[in-house]
Amino acid sequence: MGTHIARLVRTPNPSLLLVLLSLLQLAFVSLGDTDIENLLTFKDSLSNPSSLRNWNASISPCNGDIANWIGVLCLKNKIWGLQLESMGLGGLVNIEILDAMPTLRIISLMNNNFEGKIPEIKKLGELKALYLSNNRFTGDIPDNAFEGMRSLKNLFLANNAFTGKIPSSLATLPRLLVLKMEGNQFVGRIPDFKQNVKVVNFANNELEGPIPVSLSNMSASMFSGNKNLCGPPLEKCSLISPPPSPSAVPSASPQPPLIYKKTISALQIALIVISILLLLAIIATVIFVLSKRKQNPGLLNATDDDSSMLPPNSNDQEKKISDSGGMMKRSDYGKLIFLKGEIDRFDLHDLLRASAEVLGSGNLGASYKAVIMNGEALVVKRYKQMNNVGREEFHEHMRRLGRLDHENLLPVEAYYYRKEEKLLVCNFMEDGSLASHLHGNHSVDKPSLDWRSRLKIIKGVGRGLTYLYNELPSLVVPHGHLKSSNVLLNDDFEPLLCDYALRPVINQEQAHMYMTAYRSPEHAINGRISRKTDVWCLGILILEILTGKIPENYLTSSYDSNTNLATWVNEIVKDKRTSEIFDVEMRGTKNSKGEMICLLKIGLSCCEDDPDARPELKEVVQEIEEMKDRDEHELSSTIGEVNAIMSSRNARDGAFSSFNR
Repeated sequence: MGTHIARLVRTPNPSLLLVLLSLLQLAFVSLGDTDIENLLTFKDSLSNPSSLRNWNASISPCNGDIANWIGVLCLKNKIWGLQLESMGLGGLVNIEILDAMPTLRIISLMNNNFEGKIPEIKKLGELKALYLSNNRFTGDIPDNAFEGMRSLKNLFLANNAFTGKIPSSLATLPRLLVLKMEGNQFVGRIPDFKQNVKVVNFANNELEGPIPVSLSNMSASMFSGNKNLCGPPLEKCSLISPPPSPSAVPSASPQPPLIYKKTISALQIALIVISILLLLAIIATVIFVLSKRKQNPGLLNATDDDSSMLPPNSNDQEKKISDSGGMMKRSDYGKLIFLKGEIDRFDLHDLLRASAEVLGSGNLGASYKAVIMNGEALVVKRYKQMNNVGREEFHEHMRRLGRLDHENLLPVEAYYYRKEEKLLVCNFMEDGSLASHLHGNHSVDKPSLDWRSRLKIIKGVGRGLTYLYNELPSLVVPHGHLKSSNVLLNDDFEPLLCDYALRPVINQEQAHMYMTAYRSPEHAINGRISRKTDVWCLGILILEILTGKIPENYLTSSYDSNTNLATWVNEIVKDKRTSEIFDVEMRGTKNSKGEMICLLKIGLSCCEDDPDARPELKEVVQEIEEMKDRDEHELSSTIGEVNAIMSSRNARDGAFSSFNR
């Protein structure tokens, strides 16, 4: 056969050469052109496919793990996902075309204009994630729509116009982790999910009846907007049996259906009436006070300057917070609610009279140092980006935070609720934040942090994060806003995490714009975060502590791999200039190179773009806790491991896979 082909090649006959080229082309088609044809057919089935302009048969969709076509996700030269989000695409989803692509594992069509009934998704039996939120899908979903999809982990159907009952086949999916169905018109009862679902959202539908016990530990906000839903975490249910119809024959009449209603007692009705009267009185008082307001607005009405993180001029640093300065009286606002049972320490009136020093004004709100009459220094954080959360949901989440107790968490001592803004009160930490110690001006009196202090700090941060993960298992990101300015230090350089676990009460738009979790690679690429996102933030913090450099993701609104601190470290390691990575102002490093390299390796492993490639938090913390000085032989070995990590990162550069395992 080989001799025959060689003879054909030597033959100058053009027709024979054309035959040979045709055979080679057919062989190439059998190796992957089928996927190209399927994708081009899928593109042709869409309305307004202009965003897919580089989908061209002359270019292969994948080059290893790198995608040549926009919206295509590649793994080992195979198409494993389609990420066609926010592209203005429309029409019907032709599932028969995609069914012919056996390596497809993830489909995301979010934020487009797709319409019609949900496609026959169960034909894609190996699919691991499906994202159809924010489209125009309509109609009932068949009860068996997801039957047999044993690999499905994430399903997003939110903000469409689906009707009918929630398909019971969802409750049979063994690997389902996240289910978002809010903002539709689903009716009936919620199926009983026996599997270990981490997150569900059924808000703003027309569901009724008791919430299954298996979902009772979820946040109440996940079920809000369904007026006939009841049971934990909402109000308890009362069982009402309607009277039989008088015209019905007793012996033949069917058993009347049971109706579940939220229980509302006479006391609750009385409280509602009283609350309305009080609200009217407060509104009248507010209008009166605002008409009298003077120039000095005081603490609750101070103006944010979100564009500045620098301290104000000394002339503006202190303000007298007093009722005579235009503040509303305590009775106008309500009262502070204490979380630690120390009700007599101070009250809202004490805060209003205190002199306030502006500590900083950030995107989520302003912070003030308030010294009350007994000399105690407090920090009052004023948030305006929480006004979308309901009163009861806010109170419940604050009580949840109040139950947290760990030496590496700064406790929230008290809080104040008003619809327009919220106050959180904590103790003032004299030694400031980790950021100020790393990036502030250093002197003989205030030297840079030495190695031992830095290692102690990162160990404490790891312990605090571990505690949050254990105590708040239902939160996708138990911290969500981890950065050096949110790590405070006491006089022993023991770290205390602050601004933790606030994602459930921060408005979604502001959270996406300003919280560090939403500046991660997975959110930039797939629009989602996970419990591995805090691990990425920890990795960036480790690199910041080792290098002394300010991470770019603190300063930008989204992740950029070109300016990422881990990318810079990668380049230095590739050039074999590892010693240049470490902060030149870090003291006490003479006999600690082994530990420093070890921590560098841990930090880089946390910064993998692919969340699945990152270690679990408990593994990271265990490695840090077990670190010891290493001899020269071990040091050389560890540097080799760092270089191996960098080689792995380079091989995957430009690719992303949340579900490739």
